[in-house]
Amino acid sequence: MKTLFFLTFLLGCFILARPHTYHMGACPIVPPMPGFQMNKFLGVWYVIQKTSTASNCITYNYTRGEEPGEYVITQDSNHPILGLTPLKHEYHYTGELSVPEPSTPARMIVRFPLSVAGSASHVVFATDYVNYAGIFTCQKLTFAHRQSATILSRHRELDKSYVDDMRQFLAQSGVDPFDLSIISQSGCPHGNNSLDINVDPNTFTAENLGNVVRKAGEKIGDGVQWVASAGSKVYHKLSGSEEKSTSKPEANTRAAITRNYETNEVEWIP
Repeated sequence: MKTLFFLTFLLGCFILARPHTYHMGACPIVPPMPGFQMNKFLGVWYVIQKTSTASNCITYNYTRGEEPGEYVITQDSNHPILGLTPLKHEYHYTGELSVPEPSTPARMIVRFPLSVAGSASHVVFATDYVNYAGIFTCQKLTFAHRQSATILSRHRELDKSYVDDMRQFLAQSGVDPFDLSIISQSGCPHGNNSLDINVDPNTFTAENLGNVVRKAGEKIGDGVQWVASAGSKVYHKLSGSEEKSTSKPEANTRAAITRNYETNEVEWIP
């Protein structure tokens, strides 16, 4: 029973972090960067802005995979739910990247272990390799799609001119830049955490899942009462109700889509 409780808590944490938005119709066409060179793009990037997420201290690390044309992307972050507990923690989420068309290396396909709807596009639409980069990811659904845009930097901060240029590029491609959240990169953990959560393609075997629950159980148990007592804080933080906002014309449509697809949702796009 205790194991089931902690497993439910872990999955609940994944479900409540959804860095993407829903829209009707096909994915927007965001052009991939011409002349893209993946070998210069590899390494660690800091997330400066990202679609609708409450996480902070997010980084991406791009590395080579086992086969030519295959790569690995690992997102490290503080989880928005566990961030309300006294636990020092870090959340590691690893996916696999492939390049279906070698002639267009900036247009990739990404697959994450918690993605119930399968793979998604992963397009690098801008980068100078040493300062900034822009990523657009989109996944097709039956009558709709869900999308995420990310602005990256090689450093914890990025010059506003780069940010403005990429937001403008997204707007011209039919992606609303006002869906992006500003990501804090201050006070981020540097190892020695009480709890490290690792989710990768090998996580959800029966053996590994049991180990995750056993190792995480005691640590999470220390913070469960904090999450319960901070319920209203969780709600306001994730719903964005701390600030007044006006609804957009598509709000009702997006809400309708969300009702259809939010069941068993997980953090599927880094």
